[in-house]
Amino acid sequence: MTVPLWAWAATIGGIVVLVGIDIWHARSPHEVSFREATLWSVIYVAVAVVFGVILLFAMGTKEGTEYFAGYLVEKSLSVDNLFIFAVILGQFAVPKRHQQKVLLWGVIGALVMRAIFIAIGAAVISAFAFVFVIFGLFLMYTAWTLIRQHGQEPKDMHDNRAVKFVRRIVTVHEDQGDHQGESDDGKLTARVNGKWGVTPLFIVVAVILSVDLVFALDSIPAIFGITQNAYIVFTANAFALLGLRALYFLLVGLLDRLVHLSYGLAFILAFIGVKLILLYLHEDVNPAIPEIPTWLSLVVIVATLAVVTVTSLVSTRNAEAKAAESSDAPAELESGDGGGTSSTTDADQTGSRTQS
Repeated sequence: MTVPLWAWAATIGGIVVLVGIDIWHARSPHEVSFREATLWSVIYVAVAVVFGVILLFAMGTKEGTEYFAGYLVEKSLSVDNLFIFAVILGQFAVPKRHQQKVLLWGVIGALVMRAIFIAIGAAVISAFAFVFVIFGLFLMYTAWTLIRQHGQEPKDMHDNRAVKFVRRIVTVHEDQGDHQGESDDGKLTARVNGKWGVTPLFIVVAVILSVDLVFALDSIPAIFGITQNAYIVFTANAFALLGLRALYFLLVGLLDRLVHLSYGLAFILAFIGVKLILLYLHEDVNPAIPEIPTWLSLVVIVATLAVVTVTSLVSTRNAEAKAAESSDAPAELESGDGGGTSSTTDADQTGSRTQS
C-alpha cells in the first residue's frame, strides 16, 4: 500500500516534535530518577501503541501487524544495545547527570542513520530481489555471532576507531573538567587559550554514534524481514528508538539480570533470516515453497522474548541464592562445636578468603 506524501510529512513532523521535546527535557544536566524514566518510558510506549492502532485501522490488519512485529524486533534489539551503552558510559566514567545528554545524541544519530539505511535498503530491494537472501544470510551470521560472543568481557572502548579518528582531526581539551564528562558542565566543545576543540564528553558521543552505525547494519535487515513497506520500517524504527534514552535509565539496574537475552535475539534474527530466504524462494523461484506469515512472526517474537525474560530472571535468582548459600557456609562452620578433624577444608579456605 502506497503511503501519501502528506502522511510521510505528518509522521516526520510528529517525530521531530517528539525529538524536540526530548531535547528540551534534557536541556539542563541532571540525574534521571527511576520515576522520571518510568514516566517517559510509558509515554513513548503509549505513543507507539496508539500510532500502531491508527495504522491498523487506516492501512489494514496486515500493515498493522507488520508494524507491531517490526516495533517489537527493533525494541528488543534496542534493549540489547543498552548493554553496550552501559559499558561505554561506565568505561568513560560519564557522570549520571550527563548520561542522558550523551544518550540523546545517540538516539538522534541513530534516527538519521536508520533513515539513510532504510532509503538505501528499500531502493536495493526493489532493484535486486536476491538481496533478500543476502540479508537472510547476514542475519543468520549475526545470530551466530551473538551466541559465540555471549559472556565475553566487553572490549576497551578507549581504543575505538571513532576515538582515534576524533583525536586525529581535532584538539581534545583533556584538562577541561576531570576527563569524566564534567567539562564545561556537559558542553561538547570548548575554547581554551583561544584554541577551539572538543571535550572528553564529545569523545563519548562519537563512540556512541559509531556503535549506532554498527547497530543499524543489524536492525535494518531484520525489519525488512518483517515488512518491505518503507513507511512501516521507518516508523517502527523511529518509535523504538525514541524511548531508548528513558528505557536505559529504567532498565540499567536490570540489564545484568537479562542473561539469556542474547540467545533470544539470536533465535529471532535467525528466524527472520530464514523468513527472508523463504520469501525470495516463494516469490522468485517457486510459489509452492511456503513463506512465513507476518502473524506467525509476531507470535514467535513475543513468545521468544517472554521465554528469555522469564528464564533470565529465574537463572539470576537461582545464582544469587547459591551465592548467598556459599557465603553463609563458612559462618556455619565457624559456629560449630569445633569437634572433629583439625585439617583445613576447602570450604574453610574459601571462607577465609571471603572474609579477608
